This record gives sequence, C-alpha cells and structure tokens, in this order.
Amino acid sequence: MNEVLKRYGSLRNIVASTFSPTTQECVDKALIFAEERMRGYNRYDGTPLFDHDVAVAEIVAKEIGLGRNSVVASILHDIMRIANKERPDEVDALSRIIREEFGEAVLGIIVGLCKISNIKLKVSKEQADDFRDMIVSYSEDPRVILIKLADRLEVMRNLQIFPPEKRRKKSWESMNLYAQIAHKLGLYALKSELEDLALKWLENKDYEYICRRLEETESERQTFIARFLVPIEERLKQVPNLNYHIKSRTKSIYSIWNKMRKQNVGFEGVYDIFALRVIIDCPKEMEKQLCWTVYSIVGDCYTPNPKRMRDWVTIPKKNGYESLHTTVSAGEGRWVEIQIRTERMDAVAERGIAAHWRYKGVNQGAQTSEQWLSRLREALEETTHSLTQRFDAKPSSGEIFVFTPNGDIRKLPEGATVLDFAFDIHTNLGSTCTGGKVNNRAVPIREVLRNGDIVEVMTQKNQTPKADWLSFCVTSKARSRIKSYIREEQLKHARMGREELERKLKNWKINTPIDEVVAYLCRTLKVRTGRELHSMIALQKIDFISIKEILSRWLSGQADEERRAAAAEADKKKESKLSEVQPRRSSDALIIDDKINNIEYKLAKCCNPIKGDAIFGFVTIASGITIHRTDCPNAARLRENYPYRIMDAQWRNKADGSFRATISIVSQDIPGVANQITEIITRELKLNIRGLNFNSRGDGTAVGTVSVEVPSAAVVDMLIHSIMRIKGVQRAYRLKN
Repeated sequence: MNEVLKRYGSLRNIVASTFSPTTQECVDKALIFAEERMRGYNRYDGTPLFDHDVAVAEIVAKEIGLGRNSVVASILHDIMRIANKERPDEVDALSRIIREEFGEAVLGIIVGLCKISNIKLKVSKEQADDFRDMIVSYSEDPRVILIKLADRLEVMRNLQIFPPEKRRKKSWESMNLYAQIAHKLGLYALKSELEDLALKWLENKDYEYICRRLEETESERQTFIARFLVPIEERLKQVPNLNYHIKSRTKSIYSIWNKMRKQNVGFEGVYDIFALRVIIDCPKEMEKQLCWTVYSIVGDCYTPNPKRMRDWVTIPKKNGYESLHTTVSAGEGRWVEIQIRTERMDAVAERGIAAHWRYKGVNQGAQTSEQWLSRLREALEETTHSLTQRFDAKPSSGEIFVFTPNGDIRKLPEGATVLDFAFDIHTNLGSTCTGGKVNNRAVPIREVLRNGDIVEVMTQKNQTPKADWLSFCVTSKARSRIKSYIREEQLKHARMGREELERKLKNWKINTPIDEVVAYLCRTLKVRTGRELHSMIALQKIDFISIKEILSRWLSGQADEERRAAAAEADKKKESKLSEVQPRRSSDALIIDDKINNIEYKLAKCCNPIKGDAIFGFVTIASGITIHRTDCPNAARLRENYPYRIMDAQWRNKADGSFRATISIVSQDIPGVANQITEIITRELKLNIRGLNFNSRGDGTAVGTVSVEVPSAAVVDMLIHSIMRIKGVQRAYRLKN
C-alpha cells in the first residue's frame, strides 16, 4: 500500500496542496483500490497502464481544475472500461462497489467515459462534426467531456510509445475532434498543445522545420522584445497604483503552420510569431478602465494599425475570451501584437474557465451540443452554486448518432426508426426496407433507434412504401419520399380507373361527356374528386354494376323524380335541424358551417364568400366542391355552361369562423386617413388587419385596399359604414375577388 502511494506521490502532492484532508483520504483509497485491479495491464512500452490513469487525474486536478469526484473518476475509469470489454458479467458487481465506496456521482462519470471509449471513431473530415457531437452527446455530466480531454492530452504526450498506425489515427482525432471541443470550452492551452502534438505526427517535417526556426530566432526575439518594451514600461510605471507584469507568448507551432499554409507564405512571412501580454492585477470593477488606460499608453508609444485592433473587453467572444488586442509598428517594417488583459482574463485564456471553478452538480435537461458546450463554459465561469443548479447537463436535444456496419456515422432525430435510417442512407434502400439488424439483433422497420446503435438494413425487391409507414417515420426525408410514392401510385391508379371507365361508357353506348359523368358520380357517391373516383374504380372499391345502375337512373330522369319526391317528403317532416339554418331552396343544399376547411368543400378564391353571403356550390373535376357567392364574377358562366354541377348551399346560422374580406377605399389625398381607418378596424371593431395598401393618384385623391379578417358579411357592412364616416373618404366597397 505504501509503495503505491509513494509511486504516485506527484498526484498526492497536488491533491494535498489543493483539496481538504478528506479528499486526500478518498484519493488515496481510490489509488489503492484501482492499482490492485489494474495489475498486469501494461502500455505499449511495458509500463503499468495505471500510470496513464494517474497522469490523467493530475491533469484534471492541476491543469483543468476540477474537483474530488473528477479526480477519483479519472483514477478508476479504466477499471470499468476493461471490465466491460473482458468481464461483462462482473460489471454490475463492480458498479455496486464503486457506488458504495466512492458515490453515485463518481460512478456516473465513469460510465460516461466508458461510453465515449466505445465509440469507433472513423478518420473522415466530412463526418468530423457528427463524431464531435456524438462525443458530446454521451457526456450527460459535463465533467465527463473535460476528463476525456485530459485523457486524450495524456495519450498525445506519450504517443511515441504507440504503434505507428495508431499515432496517425489518434493525431487526426485530436486535431479534428478533441481540440475543437477544447476550443469551444475556452481551454486554449490544452487546445494548442493537442494541435501541436498532433501536427508532430501528421506533418513531422513541417513541425521540425518550425521548431528549428523558432529556436534559431529565439535570441534575436528576446533582444528585440527588451528594446521594444522600454518606452512602454517607462509610461506604465508613471500610472499610480497600477500593478502589472508583461510576458511574451510565442505563437503555437500549429498556428504558425496553419497560417503559412493558408496564406502561402514562408516562416518569415508570419509577422505575429510572438505577442506581448500586459497583464493587470486589479478588482473586476476596474478592469475595463485600466485595460483602456494601458491601450492608450501603448498607442502613444507606437503607431497602431487600426485594422488590427480587436476589442473583446467591451464585448467578449462567444467562447468567453476577453482581451484588448492592438498591433503596432516597431519600425523597419516590423509589427508587434500586444494583448492587454487582467489576471482573471488571463486565467481564462490560458487554462480555460474551468481553471478557477470547482464543479458542484447539475440537473438533467436537453439541448444541442453547441448550446451545451456554450452553457458548460458559462457555468464553469460562474462561482455561484445557483447557476450550476440551473445548468442543463444533457447535451443532445432531439439527436441520436448511429452507425452503419462499416462505421459511417449518421445523425438522426430522437425517435428515429430503422426505416428512417434506411431512407437516410438512400431512398431506394428505404423504399424496399423490410426490417433490420440493430447490434446484430433482428428488429422490425418500426424499431426505435438509440445512441450508438449499429444498424444494418434488410430489404426485398418486391417491397414498396406503405401509407401506414407515415405513422412511425419521423424524418422529413423518409416522410417526403413515402408521400411522393403514394401520390405517384394514386395518379397511376387514377389513370387506370379513368381509362377503364371510358371503355365501359363506350361499351354501354353512353355518349355523355366523361367529365359530366364523373361530376355526377362524385356528387351521387359523395366522392370529393374525380381522381379519387378513378382510384376507387382501379382498386375495385366501386363495382361497375353499381355505376351502370346510377348512370341509367340519371340518364332516364328517374333519379330527378326520386330527388323531387324526397324533397317533398323532407319539407313535410320539417326536421328539427332545419330550425338552425336559413330557408333553403332544396333539401339537397349543402350546409356550410365552421368546418369550412374539411375535405368536402372549400371556399372559392375568385369571390371569397363570407358567412351571410348568398352562395352556391360547384362540383369540380379535381378539387371537390367549391363555394361561390351568387354574385361571383364567374357565377353566370358556371350556371350557363355547367348547370348539372351546380348545388344549392347556405350557411348554418350558428356557424363560427374567420373569413378574409377586402375593402376598396377612395379618399381625398390628405394625411392621416390610413391611420384613422386602422384605428376603426383594430380599436373600435377589434378586427385583425391582414393587408393595407394606399397610393396617391396625383389628382388629389388616393386609392387603397385593406384586407380584414371578419366573422360574417354583416360585420363587413358595419366596417364599410364606419369607414364612410371618416372625413375625406369618398367611397368604400367590398371587392368581389
């Protein structure tokens, strides 16, 4: 036991200097507990694998600044990972021991870390964002992603012990996935180190060249910096009670390499190889004032480049970064970047906002990975416990990440099924899908997928999309393709049905135009459209014996006689329902009520009928029944050309609804008329305006229109009467279309 604690004295010293004695005891217990179970597991160079876990715990405690549970979870995380892989039957017992010995929070962090370890990352630039989001989606406790970053940093620091093929893969992951997450969290030092270490293995020649050039120019840079700072420091010392220090920062190797590549310049062409930082020690309320004071002094000593000035003190970056940047001319064509910030701002920029905050706990919730990273950064910056209680831990709102059998990642909405996955891969795959395998388990097409599932699609050539698929598909791509297929099938059936009907009419020697026949059949059978009638014929939902009988009765006049007899009988009985409607001309009249949007009929756009208008119905071939005003501009033509399609219609007295009416107005061209009209509509009559347009004619008059939502024609009359009372209004009338 003493040998274990002695071997890992470095971590124990960090804990002793940072945490309480209680935490020290807990960490010591974790070291002994984990070391015993990790014996026999070694790294590629033969050193104990447990050395890695302890090194991660050191980074978590010292460089990121997390608390006791995070340190303990870092020590223990490989125990669970190995058990999951080699001894799955022991996982439950191990989980119970960890929960009892170290607490539920520690176990939760370890489980999250194991989930990320199980992700099979694929080297693909196109899918880097999805893999990054998936890593975040597994981090229901924000400490998980921070510990995972520490884990990856320790691996990269020792990458030389890994086989060559693993070096490139881990370097690519570090540069494209983990460094990007670190950047979003404000862990800038960690981000830069990950990128530099990755570049070392991905572009070794470039890395070595930049390192060599930095070493060669180091002495010259230091001499220049000392000379450059003389006038600035003389002025800063004159400011009373200004506590500050200055340090230089050499640009990261990756940043220099990236700038050389993007700008297509050599090492000498990167003029901001280094930057100077003036760091002020002051209370938070004095930060802005003193930063701008120093900025003014620097500007007095050297000529600044206004295009290179950056103010992230007044408005910090979205990732929390705060600093004033200015680039000044040092003569001889040389430019120097100076960053002005406070100690607090520098701590955030150097070590990330996690550097000076101890994680205290989170509630469950859901949001996107981008929002989650942003909220985590904000939470880490605060020191109040109340904010952490408001913080939503679950990073992924409505998103899951699943894999194809060859390792490609797919992002789908929560609740997506095997069928959604199939359509996401390819529309043909979705159209012929009959089921699937999820993690090698056979499942139906409606099986709901979960984060991390490996999905294989099963198909059959004779499978086609079905209408009931829409009841469980959630992705727009799948639903759109299914609806498209169903529409195509309906059109095909409609064509077949129409052709079949035409043949039958010819055989029956019925010479009436087919459109008239279809209109009559739709009206008699209460079918909405001709297309629907044709489909029913093709699918044999209507037999031709019935159709022939209906047409025979119609053409012989027998149907008209039966209708007249039925109407007379209805008039005698005077059903109670008739008391609710206006007097009507025929018992066949449509009763138009608040269900004006149902599938049986719709209001004509050519005349926009409103409750209270005299109306009639017109049976169309493709769009069902449309309702027109009796004074519609098209009414005379419809009655003359298609009398057999005309239906009586009237409004139900108790109908409620909202209709749009357009009023045309002619007035004198004087100020304020439009405002008075608006006042009457919205304040007096409390109606909603949907459109208002006024134009001057140039002859002293103005014309305009106003579209209003009204419940009935009576309200339109009231509105017109009110508008006519406005001084200057000459005419106001309702448009017929």
